Order: sequence, then structure tokens, then C-alpha cells
Amino acid sequence: MKFLMFSDLHYYPGVFYGDDLEIARSLIRRAVENGCEFMLHAGDLCHGPSLVPELMELLDASPVPVYHCLGNHDTDSTSLADTLAAYHMPAGHYFFDQGDYRFIVMDPNHCHLDGEYVHYDVGNYYATPTARDATPPEQLAWMAEVIDAAPGHCVILSHSSYEREDNAKEYREFQKIVREANEKVPNKVLLVMNGHLHRDHRAIVDNVLYWDVNAVNYDWVAGGDHTGYPEELTKKWKLLNNTVAYTAPLSAVVTMEGNRIEIEGSASEMLLGVTRETIGRPRLDSAGRSVRPQIQSCKITLG
Repeated sequence: MKFLMFSDLHYYPGVFYGDDLEIARSLIRRAVENGCEFMLHAGDLCHGPSLVPELMELLDASPVPVYHCLGNHDTDSTSLADTLAAYHMPAGHYFFDQGDYRFIVMDPNHCHLDGEYVHYDVGNYYATPTARDATPPEQLAWMAEVIDAAPGHCVILSHSSYEREDNAKEYREFQKIVREANEKVPNKVLLVMNGHLHRDHRAIVDNVLYWDVNAVNYDWVAGGDHTGYPEELTKKWKLLNNTVAYTAPLSAVVTMEGNRIEIEGSASEMLLGVTRETIGRPRLDSAGRSVRPQIQSCKITLG
């Protein structure tokens, strides 16, 4: 079973670097050329599908189907209901079976406010930064049931990370469910993937591969504009000077057979050599992970 994995395309013409539809076409070509059965996107495809009908049309016409996961920005300018419809998602969290594997898509895109879980919708999450990245308990209970009922191995996808302590708030509860599922049936859950953080990182937690999938085009740089890029480029892309960008798009071809996972990544370079260090920003994020213009390849068998 083989699929193409990519994350955080952030297609937003005139705003973010990487607004060329050829990038999306190149992802589809890679999926086709490698015999992928489908593509997975780990959130933040765009900043509202109603803004970019041309991208939706391109993906809808793809000969390789695309399964989406909601990111924090996908509903920035489009309602949740309309975004789900554009992405052909039955809900923010859902699952599908492919061969011997069950793919479970999670939705930690909620604010936990006064005991209520409020889904991100038309940019509402900007107002409550400390309440974000929350997963309702009923969704976690649903996940446990879906894993238990799966006929074979499970792969879990979300936008926020359930591996790091500083991202999805319910990461402990999530990991407990996964751990107990694997204690009941060894290797029931093999792989947990996320986007959002624009990092290339892997960790083994309780004999499960947790994979931070790097963004297609760039890393966001907090702390205001920098001056690393020339004016002719910053005039073309409004928020380029809030990023450090990659010269070529990143994606990965993932092959799974039994409990074996093979990731064929890709490599790029930093646009004009601009890095966090050259613009005077910290090289490492809060988890001690650096920006690298790559998705590393690896082969792993989970015993």
C-alpha cells in the first residue's frame, strides 16, 4: 500500500511563497509516477477554499484521490461547513479503510473555553490563543472505538502534534489510547502523522512511529518582518518576510507492508540561502528542533 504524504501547502496567491499551481501539479505527478493509491494532506492546504477555487478544481480532477485533514488555517476565510464540503470530508474527524489499513483523521482544531469545545470557524481561533489545539473527549472516545473495530493496522493523521508536549493539549490521553490499543493487539497502531509545525522529525513512542511532516514550501518565522529577502520578492508575496522558504516543494512517498514502513522523502534548499540564523532568529523551536529543507527518507519495521 502506497500513498503520497504532504502538509501545509498554504496556497495563498500574493501572500505566501509557493502560490504557483505547478507545485500542486508536481505533487500529483509524483503520486502518479510512484503508483500511489491516494494522497494525504496534513492540514493547512490553504486559507479558505472559497478563496482558491482553481486549487480545488485541480485537486478534484486529480487521477489520484486526495484525503484531507483540517488545519488551523483551512477555515480562516471560509466557514467550517463550506470547507468540509470543498474537501469532501464527512466531518472534521473521520476514517477510511485502504487495503489492510485503517486511516483515522483526527480534528484537534478546537478552542476549549469555559468547559465548551468550539471548533475553529472563519478565523475565530485568533482571539483565544491559549485555548487552542483542543480535542473534545468524545472525539478521543470515538478514536478508541474506531481503532478497536479496525480489521488491521491503523494509521492516524492530525494537524497538531500528539507527540509534543506543547501542541495538542490532550496528547497524554491520545497516547494512552494508542498504547492500550497496542497492548491489546500488538502493532494495532503503527504510525501517527501531523503537520502544523513545519518540521522534519520522527520519534518512536511506545513502539509507534510519530512523524512530524515538514511543510511543502516554508517555515513561519514569528516576531515580525525580517529583511532577508529583496524587495522585488516581498512585493510579490506579502508575507514572505515572515518566513524562511524552500526552493522546491517537499513531499514523501510512503510504502507500508505489514508492520514495515518505508518513507521516500525529498530535499530542497533555503531560498537565497536565508535561514533563521541569517535573520537573527533562534535556530531551534521550543522542542529543540531545527528548520531543514527536507523530508528525510527512512525504513522502519515495528516489532
